[in-house]
Amino acid sequence: MLTRRHWLSLSAVAVLPGCGFALRGAPTFAFESLRVQGSDGTPVARELQQALSDAGVRVFSSRLPASPEGETGQVVLTVLTDQRERSVVGQTAAGQVRELQLRTRLRFRLATAQGVQLLDETELLLERDISYTETAALAKEAEEALQYRDMQRDITQQVMRRLAAVRLP
Repeated sequence: MLTRRHWLSLSAVAVLPGCGFALRGAPTFAFESLRVQGSDGTPVARELQQALSDAGVRVFSSRLPASPEGETGQVVLTVLTDQRERSVVGQTAAGQVRELQLRTRLRFRLATAQGVQLLDETELLLERDISYTETAALAKEAEEALQYRDMQRDITQQVMRRLAAVRLP
């Protein structure tokens, strides 16, 4: 016998697809191969290369020579800036640091191998505030590294969604 809770659950499941809700699936791209150039050895660029490769895109790096067939990629992703920033945003009356702001900034552009711009220069900036105390400096250092990794994953997913929206001419 179905209880009221079961009926509510079943009705919610039946209504969600009708409203347009769908889980985000794996992205599909209009290109099969991509060359990364510029700041391609940075943490975000490396994670982006791995995510693209996992999605089935052949990724070439500017640090590696072109493939034996001479392929350089249908599109070229130029990483202009990939940087991490850390600044103090809060202090005590005694001048001790109480709050930090962490930032990850990525600037990139996308063009075809022939030079036709597909995505103009784009900048993604993520910021996170964390509290700080000198008595827990090691723990706060680990928290900072965790926040940077989280921002790196977020920025990678944002770039992947932008690349999936690109259509070749």
